[in-house]
Amino acid sequence: MKLKALVLVATFAIASVAGAMASDGAAIFKSKCAMCHGADGTGNTQMGKSMGLKDLGSADVQKQSDADLTAVVSKGKGKMPAYGGKLSDEDISALVKYVRTLKK
Repeated sequence: MKLKALVLVATFAIASVAGAMASDGAAIFKSKCAMCHGADGTGNTQMGKSMGLKDLGSADVQKQSDADLTAVVSKGKGKMPAYGGKLSDEDISALVKYVRTLKK
């Protein structure tokens, strides 16, 4: 009986952490990315349009590996600034996971 309770508690804790990471990714996106990429990731903002940003939910973006997306966020690309020194590895990982939720 104790083992079942422990498994239930551990499962709940893992789900809570995963949920917190996803919400952290959303908060990071909102504060660091939405100004250019838009709240929905489509790039349909004045800045996004002027820079020709891709829709983050598009197949072109979504087919990239997590490592590729992490590199773009960490090192920057084109006019996009590098966030490697501004965000922790965990924050960048949460952000990449959030970008995956924008899939069309």
